[in-house]
Amino acid sequence: MNYLLTGGTGFIGRRLIHHLLSSGHEVNYIGRQRSSTLDGRAAFHLWNREEEPSLNSVPRLDAVVHLAGEPVAQRWNEKVRQAIYNSRIDGTRKLVAALEKLRHKPSVLVSASAVGIYGDRGDEILTERSAPGKDFLADVCVAWEREALRARELGIRVVLLRIAIVLGRNGGALQQMLVPFRLGLGGPLGSGKQWMPWIELDDLVRLFVFAAEHEEVHGALNASAPQPVTNAQFTKALGQAVHRPAVTPVPKFALRLALGQVADFMLASQRVIPEATLNAGFQFEHKEIEEALRKVI
Repeated sequence: MNYLLTGGTGFIGRRLIHHLLSSGHEVNYIGRQRSSTLDGRAAFHLWNREEEPSLNSVPRLDAVVHLAGEPVAQRWNEKVRQAIYNSRIDGTRKLVAALEKLRHKPSVLVSASAVGIYGDRGDEILTERSAPGKDFLADVCVAWEREALRARELGIRVVLLRIAIVLGRNGGALQQMLVPFRLGLGGPLGSGKQWMPWIELDDLVRLFVFAAEHEEVHGALNASAPQPVTNAQFTKALGQAVHRPAVTPVPKFALRLALGQVADFMLASQRVIPEATLNAGFQFEHKEIEEALRKVI
């Protein structure tokens, strides 16, 4: 298959491109600049995000994977919140508009979304059928998915992957967590009782390919391991993986003082179950947090 990726130089995109090329697929990626570290077999095409991407130079496509977006894990202010929103909603709208201009349209658009769509829901079990939450990130995800679903009007199948915390080497949330944990300073955030959905990076990569290649799959899929854990359980497992105690709690007030509004996102509880993902036939290789962390670390 011939794939086009946005966000191909990011943590997830780099691993997905490596997997696709290793599996014999053709890969194109669009962005602001060519990556000097990506496999040279992946063809680069310029996209100035202020405009629609021009796809005239891209060979006939079979699948598009949309990953691009401003990082959420940073200190929020009004400018950052606007960038998080615009990069996803405007970026997706421009991508779909560019696909509309293609004479030969791809058969599928697999667009990233996030479990943030569910908001802070305590112990409630959340599946793809659950209603959205009502906070900033939930609103972003709802609008983001709405723009991606417009591609269905073009005859393109759309799959929305609601991605949990991604665990992998050399990037993502885990890289930021490892320093304090290896120093023996790790511990639960707030009460530690909040549910923390997660997915191992290679499982996520396989799920993107599964969604692209299975014609019967459409709509929202939770990209989250079938066994979510509480933050306290995750903290214990990570401490064991790095052979350090993990008993230093981070109080809510300290987290909010250090990180501002994004702390509320980190303290949100989302007991996410990948019901539709499992019903579609996808099989997770990493179901237990202890095994996944041992592999990654």
